[in-house]
Amino acid sequence: MAIKRFKALEKVLSRKAIKIKFPKGKISDYFGINVFDKKKMQKYLSKQAYKHIISAIESGKKIDRKMANQIAMGMKSWAMDKNATHYTHWFQPLNDATAEKHDAFFNINKEREVFESFDGELLVQQESDASSLPSGGIRNTFEARGYTAWDPSSPAFIVDKTLCIPTIFVSYTGEALDYKTPLLKANQILDEAAVKVCQFFDKNVKKVTSMLGCEQEYFLIDKALYLSRPDLILTERTLVGHSSAKDQQLNDHYFSSIPERVSSYMKELEIEAYKLGIPLKTRHNEVAPNQFECAPIFEETNLANDHNQLLMDTMKKLAHRHNFVVLFHEKPYKEINGSGKHCNWSLKTNTGINLLSPSKNTKLNLQFIVFLVNTIKAVYENADLLRASIVSHGNEHRLGGNEAPPSIISIFLGKQLTKILDNIENQIGGTDLNSKEDKIKKLNIEKIPEILLDNTDRNRTSPFAFTGNRFEFRAVGSSANCAAPMIVLNAAVANQLNKFAEKVEFLISKNRKKNDAIFEVLKEYISVSKKIRFEGDGYSEDWVSEAKKRGLNNIKNVPEALKYYINEKTINLFENQNILSKRELQARYEIRLEKFIKNIQIESRILGDLSVNHIIPIAIKYQNFLIKNLKGLKDLFGDEISEEIKNNSLKTIKQISVHILEINKKVDKMIKFRKEANSLKNIEEKAKKYSKNVKVFLNKIRYHADKLEMIIEDEMWTLPKYRELLFTR
Repeated sequence: MAIKRFKALEKVLSRKAIKIKFPKGKISDYFGINVFDKKKMQKYLSKQAYKHIISAIESGKKIDRKMANQIAMGMKSWAMDKNATHYTHWFQPLNDATAEKHDAFFNINKEREVFESFDGELLVQQESDASSLPSGGIRNTFEARGYTAWDPSSPAFIVDKTLCIPTIFVSYTGEALDYKTPLLKANQILDEAAVKVCQFFDKNVKKVTSMLGCEQEYFLIDKALYLSRPDLILTERTLVGHSSAKDQQLNDHYFSSIPERVSSYMKELEIEAYKLGIPLKTRHNEVAPNQFECAPIFEETNLANDHNQLLMDTMKKLAHRHNFVVLFHEKPYKEINGSGKHCNWSLKTNTGINLLSPSKNTKLNLQFIVFLVNTIKAVYENADLLRASIVSHGNEHRLGGNEAPPSIISIFLGKQLTKILDNIENQIGGTDLNSKEDKIKKLNIEKIPEILLDNTDRNRTSPFAFTGNRFEFRAVGSSANCAAPMIVLNAAVANQLNKFAEKVEFLISKNRKKNDAIFEVLKEYISVSKKIRFEGDGYSEDWVSEAKKRGLNNIKNVPEALKYYINEKTINLFENQNILSKRELQARYEIRLEKFIKNIQIESRILGDLSVNHIIPIAIKYQNFLIKNLKGLKDLFGDEISEEIKNNSLKTIKQISVHILEINKKVDKMIKFRKEANSLKNIEEKAKKYSKNVKVFLNKIRYHADKLEMIIEDEMWTLPKYRELLFTR
């Protein structure tokens, strides 16, 4: 029965690293060769067309249709010079994947003559089916029309002889059905709000860009082992499997030498990423066996997110060439580290200043403190919404252990910054800010001390940690589209910065000195938001109790967390800034609930199938073997067989019977509860039932299956075990 399993292991052991053909020259010689970037635009576009598209990229100016024709012609010429035969609008629907429909460049005229064509109309806008992709009720089957529209700020690129044009995706009635549309809006609103605040310090600041660096964690598994596990094929996680005697407890995988096959895969991945303009900088082994990470250089948030989505697609495709499968699931293996997508976020001005980077310059340091405090306040005011933006069925398994942050949203600053904020809060209190005497200077507040870049420790249990010159949102899951949390974060910070600017301007209008006004508002914000700041162990029970006292929510299940997408506070935040409407938020809420339901539904069906068609038959076969063996011993030795041997055999036979019985009972109950949940029309009630009544059986059934794995003879067990999945490369 285990022949398939052992054949899979033989395949893995016979694998050799694929030799990589490296491009000639340095990385800089071929970086972006498959991207229609500024250099290519200068070559293939007229000066007027180039100036027009650069204006659109840098200042948001709309591209008119006449100019779009010129740009389309140049883009087509470049693509065909690169042997491209097709084009597609590449977009990010709300199913956490990318979407594309390929059309050939060629056309046929009335005389049946074939020619290549691609005009501005096809570049700027195309029609797509909006009813087959998730819409949360915005589109019905009989209302299929939707539109994709070109995003010129993200350059077109070529993959497999297809010109890919990044676009937004909206319904026929104009609602956003993707991640890019609200992200672009949130980025723009944040730019405007941040510039307003920067003007207090530097009138030369005309633009502030949200910057993002996505650290991508992932697991690799050999394709043969993957195909031997039905649960991995259909869910990307192991629904059964006893922990290996050795896993990550020795910390011997983290940062160790990269296995040859994996290194070969990583090298080819980097080559292909560089060709696509994705600036991968780092690669290394992660903590768990067969877990790895790659990380890029920071880019503008919209482009960084596009690149992360493109990178994930590339990783999947290349993995098959190396006989690997990439697992982006947040928790593919029980009781070892899961995978996250750490979103490193900062703000950069057109003058080249990182607003979250401390400086030796006193004025810039005050500016840094302003943006630091406003970000803290924004996270404090929108902690539940930020949690909602990162929850999923996969991330629900990951959060709260094995180096993943807990579900309580908190901010880690480190001792030095904490002391500075405490000083600002305490020293301003009770002073007369209208006094002619420069009391701020007297109190040494304006002379904020020089802060080194590494001014904080690193707290792996913090969901939102300051790491020297940026914030790291560690709670984001590996499979997520990081636009979701970035939309929330940028919208929240923009809203907060607008409030700050308004308060400061009001105080200045009352004849307060500018710095006095700034510090007065800072003091208030520091005091109000200090509850969200936490420097300790996020896993400790003491923190759970302390967080409750502070009024911080600890919502661990997906349906409850997602509710914050549609409360009045969230609706006001997004509608007042024209980022998402109430209808669009409701749609996203329903899409996320539906995905959660379907994930559990699929897992429960697969686990039922594994139990009935794999585990129980194997257990019965081994049980029969033991019974036959015991009878054989009795026939051979008669009453001389020792009680100890007999009792041990009977004990094992009984244990198997108990586990089989429990699996059967629990599978039946799980199916019953699933049917009850499926009968509900209300999606909220259905999600609650799946969360409360169906999901719980996944672990209950697994417990007995894993016990059987440890009892049954190894050669009979058909499914590759953890020691094989994690350590066979």
